[in-house]
Amino acid sequence: MGMTITEKIFAAHAGRDGVTPGELINAKLDIVLANDITAPIAIKEFRKSGAKKVFNKDKIVFVPDHFAPNKDIDSAEQCKLLRDFAREHDLTNYFEVGKMGVEHALLPEQGIVVPGDLIIGADSHTCTYGALGAFSTGVGSTDVAAAMITGEAWFKIPQTIKFIYSGSLNKWVSGKDLILYTIGDIGVDGALYSSMELTGEVIDSLPMSGRLTMANMAIEAGAKNGIIQPDEITKKYVETRAKREFKFYESDPDASYSKVIEYDCTKIEPQVACPHLPENTKPVSEVSDITIDQVIIGSCTNGRLDDLRVAAEIMKGKTVAKYLRVIVIPATQQIYKDAMAEGLFDIFIDAGAAVSTPTCGPCLGGHMGILAKGERALATTNRNFVGRMGSPESEVYLANPAIAAASAITGKITSPDAL
Repeated sequence: MGMTITEKIFAAHAGRDGVTPGELINAKLDIVLANDITAPIAIKEFRKSGAKKVFNKDKIVFVPDHFAPNKDIDSAEQCKLLRDFAREHDLTNYFEVGKMGVEHALLPEQGIVVPGDLIIGADSHTCTYGALGAFSTGVGSTDVAAAMITGEAWFKIPQTIKFIYSGSLNKWVSGKDLILYTIGDIGVDGALYSSMELTGEVIDSLPMSGRLTMANMAIEAGAKNGIIQPDEITKKYVETRAKREFKFYESDPDASYSKVIEYDCTKIEPQVACPHLPENTKPVSEVSDITIDQVIIGSCTNGRLDDLRVAAEIMKGKTVAKYLRVIVIPATQQIYKDAMAEGLFDIFIDAGAAVSTPTCGPCLGGHMGILAKGERALATTNRNFVGRMGSPESEVYLANPAIAAASAITGKITSPDAL
């Protein structure tokens, strides 16, 4: 029996010829990631263990991005813990404000994660890197502490669900819509502790930005990871970025899947996830006359240059609705520079939007866009749980950048076609 791409990556990193779902293994790690919320806990556990040095200073990545730039004294103390530890252990990949970005956009952009890697991160959206053909998943801070010492982690091999996206995409439909549609179909526990292998002719033609978005939200279906077989699009993306050697793995023709689910993408229109779960999805045509108070365009899900270009295309020459706050957050400094050079910031600012330095900020209800009681936001982020972006009595709707931009102009959830 053949193996899936996920199983092959595990076998290679465990020094095994093969693995099967349900097995417990110990595997060597290529990258260990943490941020300003999760790294402080890992650092404290590292020190409690009595460890004197990290297993490899090149393979540990610290990105202060959640409450950075520091929003208050507590967040400043959190970030200082990262800075001090990175200095003490001479970590190669510590990203200070001014160089940092939203971690899951930053690491692929900088070539720190590459195809074939085995990666853990103390953040649930670490699964983003599966878009490159790597295995990546979120873990707890104590697992990160152990990994910083040993360079290894234990795993239970997940079963794999194969998703086949056939047909072609309708106008304004993107990777964000495909993954929202999928989560709406299978539910937030529909892929529980499974690997979501995303395949089909639509995925084959999807740009890297869309692939990263889809893998990013695999966790919202309960998956252990999302993964896409690397191809020429992957190669073009990584070959000028990669900091080290990489390897393309692919699933065997006779690999075993727990389930195969197929979607005809010609039937999918832009999606909106309504409060308070990512599975509560509806076509944008069925979500009308819902007024909003805030629009967020950004995050590790949709803060890339392609996303900003789509939003700017729709907002150009128009004005943000009165009494509406629109906050645009490029996901990295490089994206910030590129968007500025292309004149996208002029479009956003002329329309009445605010542009921020890279930060996770509002996505987790941290800063840079908190909601008050009774307010509604439309965001290109990945979660819309109760209180996710502020008051427990606020509401968050999730959508792609095109819907977000159109809604920014009208002041209510709107299809781009309506403009």
